[in-house]
Amino acid sequence: MANEDQKDFNAMMNEDKGMPKMQIVTDEATIKRYGGTKMYFAPPLDYNEIMKRIPYGKIITTSAIRDYLAKQNDGDFTEPITAGAFISIAAWASEQRDTDLTPYWRTLKAKGEINPKFPGGVDAQIEKLEAEGHTVVCRGRKIFRYYVENFEEAMYEL
Repeated sequence: MANEDQKDFNAMMNEDKGMPKMQIVTDEATIKRYGGTKMYFAPPLDYNEIMKRIPYGKIITTSAIRDYLAKQNDGDFTEPITAGAFISIAAWASEQRDTDLTPYWRTLKAKGEINPKFPGGVDAQIEKLEAEGHTVVCRGRKIFRYYVENFEEAMYEL
């Protein structure tokens, strides 16, 4: 995201975006990729509430949250682009509050990857995760990415 200091992420998280809603997709490539025709759109507050559930020392991935929301709402999958945007909004909204914080750093991308778009970037998320006992490793030769080692062992079950 850009110009984070100029945005009210809590207002964005609470906007009526016409969600939740279900959309039936007919594109064969999408159906094949995601395994169904019912695409669920969850509102930003739903992502925030799930992220708040993740306890100290545990982590979750964006795909696990998306799968959970789809199943809970009789969908085959959730729309991935808005899901990523809403998870980022939840993180930045938490950073703008003094109370009722969301432990967004416990939400990782696929395969346990650190999310560089969260407040403070990779370094801040690594610091918070290591403080909770996780080991973070760097992978890549030219483009460095950071992952929680053995993240599957620390996954929180929804």
